[in-house]
Amino acid sequence: MPAPFPHCCTLQINNTCVPGGREKIGKEKGWGGAKMAKFTLKAENFCSFLPQTTTTVGKAFAFRDKSVGGSYFQLSPARPSSLKFRVLCGIREKEGVKKEGETVPAVAPSHQGVNGVRVSEAEQGRLSRGGDGGGGEVGFDWNWPPWKNLPPRYKLIGTTSLAFVICNMDKVNLSVAIIPMSNQFGWSSSTAGLVQSSFFWGYALSQLPGGWLAKRFGGRKVLELGVLTWSCATALVPLLAGFMPGLVFSRILVGIGEGVSPSAATDLIARTIPLQERSRAVAFVFGGLSVGSVTGLLLAPALIQHYGWESVFYLFGLFGLAWFIGFQTMVEQEASYTAEPAANSSSHEEEKSQGSSLEELGESMNDVPWKAIFKSPAVWAMIYAHFCGSWGHYNCLSWLPTYFSEALNLNLTEAAWVSILPPLASVFVTNLAAQLADKLISSGVETTTVRKFCQTVGFLAPALCMIPSAVDLGLHPWQVVGILTAGLALSSFSLSGLYCTHQDISPEYASILLGITSTTGAVPGIVGVALTGYLLDTTHSWTISLFAPSIFFYLTGTIVWLVFASSKPQNFSS
Repeated sequence: MPAPFPHCCTLQINNTCVPGGREKIGKEKGWGGAKMAKFTLKAENFCSFLPQTTTTVGKAFAFRDKSVGGSYFQLSPARPSSLKFRVLCGIREKEGVKKEGETVPAVAPSHQGVNGVRVSEAEQGRLSRGGDGGGGEVGFDWNWPPWKNLPPRYKLIGTTSLAFVICNMDKVNLSVAIIPMSNQFGWSSSTAGLVQSSFFWGYALSQLPGGWLAKRFGGRKVLELGVLTWSCATALVPLLAGFMPGLVFSRILVGIGEGVSPSAATDLIARTIPLQERSRAVAFVFGGLSVGSVTGLLLAPALIQHYGWESVFYLFGLFGLAWFIGFQTMVEQEASYTAEPAANSSSHEEEKSQGSSLEELGESMNDVPWKAIFKSPAVWAMIYAHFCGSWGHYNCLSWLPTYFSEALNLNLTEAAWVSILPPLASVFVTNLAAQLADKLISSGVETTTVRKFCQTVGFLAPALCMIPSAVDLGLHPWQVVGILTAGLALSSFSLSGLYCTHQDISPEYASILLGITSTTGAVPGIVGVALTGYLLDTTHSWTISLFAPSIFFYLTGTIVWLVFASSKPQNFSS
């Protein structure tokens, strides 16, 4: 019976279209050995199968084409809940392809079929054995989810950015919840500052170890462990809030988990992203911090008003655990869809991993050229710039909601929503700065010049915009909010300045360099946040406690950066 759609292709054999009912499979060529034809099955091919004998068994679909010598095709899911299908092709006799007297030669087997159909060696062997009733399997992947065919480095950068979104959600939740928590437990500003600064104790302690771990074991594994640690610790905060040592310890754990993440991300970027895409990759990943701040500050007030401040920590901790589970699933699926590794290679890697000892770990730590790194003026410029930028960033992140509430007389919801504006504007500024930086570098501008320009904007803009808040000019509260928002948003130029310089100088030791600079960058979180609370209790002045110190460090950081910073590659190992 001829196919009702004679122009519809049922099968491609060696890139030759074989319509059902018009072309026949001959017997001039065999299936054995290297003479196996390659198949490509497309969605539109089904139109000529359906009118003929069709059977279904369970969830498998079998199509029989009587016009081609009793061949059949069976579609069945490769495994439950998967959109990957296998095509079972059975031919009763060793057959070749003949089209109106023209013989199409067979081709040698390969790992990759036509148009994306994969044929493994084992599957080819089953097909090539031939004989009556011979059959085999050809992998057939459905194009879902939409990001499945993206380059691996893009998927890795996307999931890393999502982890950073959750990271800052768990960082800013306390800056909002600290207000009702202080009222409930009777905390002073000094005590509230101590609680908030405890996060940075763990953050500072984990920076350098995080950089070394990322270099030793890879950024992917370190990132997974970091997300799991800070998510579990976040969920413990409500249970330990009434016991100050326990609360401080839980926040230290959150800091440790989040502290290893920047070094892990830097390692991933340095090893997978080329220089021409690096600014955008860094901006996309670390820009997740701004998105996390916005999301956290949006959700926290509503959750606190309806379900209590405890709900913020439970829900945000659950988000991190969901990311961890989803990331594990994604990695497993990618591994299952790729070619199977050789058994000997896998066992060798496992033995090598199990054979790692503390002595080997210590030797790898000694292999880092610490002396050469600390002799570089560019490294010291990065260290001080990171310290200065963190002083302004962490203090504003921790104290702006309280400043808006007390100094500008906004309620909890209004203070939280106003606090969203700086990170929300930073999302747009970050992308603008990254595009500009990469465009300048691609057009031939020296990388050091681009990094100095971006970092200078990132320091001077917030310093200038804090002056109206530090000096009482009689401005309307919303004018003060607008100026602060603009300055803090422009500070995101630092992501295309300082935060790219680690990879520029040395991709090999980028995670170590970020661990070094982030360690000093975490000190303002420990000292600055607590000191701001103490000065606020003693002076009752936001100028002295918050704005004046930040302006000082922004200005001095700009001077040091312009004089000593460099993005020229340095071979520390030599």
